[in-house]
Amino acid sequence: MTHPLKRHEFQADRLIEEYPPRWNGRNKLKVFDIACSGPHPFDGHVIYSRWREEMPPERISKGSSFTSRKGIFEYGEPDHGSVVWHMNFADPDLFVAYSGSLLAQDELQVSEHPVLGSLREALEATGVLPRTVDYNGQPTPITISGVQRRCAIETKPTAKSPRGLYGNEFARADEKQVEAATKPVPPPTMSNILAMAAPSCGSGIYRQKQLAYVLNTAYTGYAAAKRESAQIGSPTSRVVVHTGFWGCGAFGGNRTLMTILQSLAADLAEIDLVFWSFDDRGLRIVENARTVYSRLVASSNSTRDIIATIEKMGFEWGESDGN
Repeated sequence: MTHPLKRHEFQADRLIEEYPPRWNGRNKLKVFDIACSGPHPFDGHVIYSRWREEMPPERISKGSSFTSRKGIFEYGEPDHGSVVWHMNFADPDLFVAYSGSLLAQDELQVSEHPVLGSLREALEATGVLPRTVDYNGQPTPITISGVQRRCAIETKPTAKSPRGLYGNEFARADEKQVEAATKPVPPPTMSNILAMAAPSCGSGIYRQKQLAYVLNTAYTGYAAAKRESAQIGSPTSRVVVHTGFWGCGAFGGNRTLMTILQSLAADLAEIDLVFWSFDDRGLRIVENARTVYSRLVASSNSTRDIIATIEKMGFEWGESDGN
């Protein structure tokens, strides 16, 4: 059985007290104030594990469940017998920008789960490098279980925030807009986080080496979530990962391709995906990607053959969205 490269366990109340998050943006401080309001203390047993790259199986043995949904991540109670994970579209240096003024997917997740900021501070203080990619360029996904979600931030456009609060708009917002968009979650719910960094800032056509890197990263992360789920739940627990257009914002990845490769990784790891497409346009991209993927696996269940066929399809890199 594969074991993590590093594993650290913390009590959430001690973590937040001894290593409080260091917020630099005024709006992040307002969100933290709301997250700390109410009668519910910081609680939970937080487990951090960092995983070595793992090669996927040569063939798909059986398909997994795939569900597409419009919107952004929702966090709720898992179905009985399931362990649920939510992706963090990570920087290679985990949570490196959590304290800053903007609110991309990574920073949004930390703001709603503030003990993640404390985890970053604790790891740095004890000399642990929270890297989702090591200095040799190998993917090292990170799993974090038992994290309280203490507030919810509405980032979509509203009457009070017509441009929404995502990305750079959060930094431009005034305190009243942030306060109106941020609601406590009473009592806090518990989340499990899977942090993986996609390749960034490529150009032209994706080549086989890049495709293999994405697949290996996703497979390693999904397989790690499955192993951790056996500890959190049971060896027979259904494992569900909530994801979306991983690496397709600031990193400029191709949304169709990243959907296909995540689908392949999920089938190889035998976990289920819930894919959040953000809007109607995104939903159409997901549906098209799944049609392409279905044709690929109908022609071959060989991982190598599928990657070779994908390369021949000539998917091209997009551009960073600046968030």
